[in-house]
Amino acid sequence: MDYLTTSAGANAPRRHFLKNLAAGIAASALLLSGSFSVLAETEGLEKEDLKFGFIKLTDMAPLAIAYEKGYFEDEGLYVTLEAQANWKVLLDRVIDGDLDGAHMLAGQPLGATIGFGTKADVITAFSMDLNGNGITVSNAIWKQMKEHIPHEDGKPVHPIKADYLKPVVDKYQDEGKPFKMGMVFPVSTHNYELRYWLAAGGIHPGYYAPHKGDTSGTIDADALLSVTPPPQMPATLEAGTIYGYCVGEPWNQQAVFKGIGVPVITDYEIWKNNPEKVFGVSKAWADKHPNTHKAVVKAMIRAAMWLDQGGLENRKEASKILSRSEYVGADYEVIANSMTGTFEYEKGDKRSLPDFNVFFRYNATYPYYSDAVWYLTQMRRWGQIADYQPDGWYREIAKKVYRPDIYAAAAKELIAEGKAKASDFPDFDSESGFRPPQTEFIDEVTFDGTKPNEYLKKFDIGLKGKDVVE
Repeated sequence: MDYLTTSAGANAPRRHFLKNLAAGIAASALLLSGSFSVLAETEGLEKEDLKFGFIKLTDMAPLAIAYEKGYFEDEGLYVTLEAQANWKVLLDRVIDGDLDGAHMLAGQPLGATIGFGTKADVITAFSMDLNGNGITVSNAIWKQMKEHIPHEDGKPVHPIKADYLKPVVDKYQDEGKPFKMGMVFPVSTHNYELRYWLAAGGIHPGYYAPHKGDTSGTIDADALLSVTPPPQMPATLEAGTIYGYCVGEPWNQQAVFKGIGVPVITDYEIWKNNPEKVFGVSKAWADKHPNTHKAVVKAMIRAAMWLDQGGLENRKEASKILSRSEYVGADYEVIANSMTGTFEYEKGDKRSLPDFNVFFRYNATYPYYSDAVWYLTQMRRWGQIADYQPDGWYREIAKKVYRPDIYAAAAKELIAEGKAKASDFPDFDSESGFRPPQTEFIDEVTFDGTKPNEYLKKFDIGLKGKDVVE
C-alpha cells in the first residue's frame, strides 16, 4: 500500500456531520428569509472535500495544526490527511489528482516544472517553514572527525564544518572504499544542503548528467549520496549501509536517542533561516479551484501563526499532536527536543537553538521568488540543469512556480477578517519577491537571487557558466 490513512481520515464522519449540520442550519435560514444567496455559495468554494498528503516529518506541522485546530473547517473545508510512503509517491499522486495537494520538498514543484524526473506543472503559494534539517554521522565517523574539531570547555566548537570530515573521506578513498551518505530525494533541500556543506569543506558530492541518462549524482564524487526515505534514515545508518545523512526532524534527534549517531550541524548553521518545505498543488488543480486554494492557504497561514505564538506551550502541544502515529509517530521527547527551541548534538550536548524550527516568523510562509532561484542554482551547480541558462530564465521559472499573488490574496482576507495584522506580512504593494542579498552561509558566500549566474561563479566546486558534465 503506497499511503496510510491518518486519524484525520478516521475523523471524517464527524467532519461531515458538522458540515451537514451547518448546511441544514443555513438551509433553514434561507427558507425563513426567502433568500437564495446560499451563504455566498459556501464562500464560493469550488471543492470542499479535500485530501492532502504528507511525509512523517515535524515540518508537516502546519497541516496537522490547521486540521486539529479547526482552521480548515473555518474556511468551509473538510480535509483528510494521508501519510505517504515516499516523496516520489507523494508527487505522483498530486500530479495524478489522487491528492488535492501535499507537503512537498521545495525542489519538487521546480524539478517537475523544468522536467527533472517527472515533468508536470506544479505550483506553490505557501512556504511551510524555515530551517528544520540536520546532518548526522555514525558514531564511528564522529569518533574520527573529533580528532580534527577544535574544542572549548570540553565541547566541540560549532558550527562543525565539512573540513573536519575531509580527512576521514580521504582515508576511505586511500583505502579504496566508497564513502556513502544518505539524503531524502534528488531535488530535496537535504540533497542541496548536504552537497553545499560537503563542497564548502572541499569534498566533491558528485554531478548529475541527465543529458547522458545518468541521474545517479555520483560523477566525480568523493562522497556517494543516495536516496533513503526520512523515517528509515536511523535504521539505515545503524545497519552501516550509509555513514551519515541529511534529513529533517525528528530523525536526527532519533539517532541521538538511539545512541547510533551524532548530528554534527543543522541547516540553520549552513544557511541561516533557509526555506524548507512548501505546500504544492498541480497548476491544473489551482486553476480549477482558485477559491478553494486561497481558503487552504488562509487556514495554513493561521496554523503557522499559531505554531510560532504562545511561547513553548503551543510547541509542546504541537509536539504531542505530531507524536501520534497518524502524523509523525515518534516519541514526544524526540520531537520536542528540537521543536521547543533546543537541539541535541552529541548525547548530552543540548544547545539553545530557538530558530531551529520557524513556521511564521521572518515571513517564513511567503513564497519568495529568490528562494526558488536558490534551488534552481543548486540544480544547475550539480548538473540537474545540464546547460547554461541566462538569469532571465531563473526568474521566469521562479515566477511560474512560486505564487505570491495567491498568498497575498489569502493574507489580505485574513487581515480584513481580523484574524491577522498587516504587520504580520510583507508590504504587498512594494514587495518584489526577492529577498535582499543573503550573507549568512557557512562558506560566507553571498547569494543575490537577481544574479544567479554571478552567484554560481563564486564556487570552486560545481558547474558554472557554460560548463557541461562530459
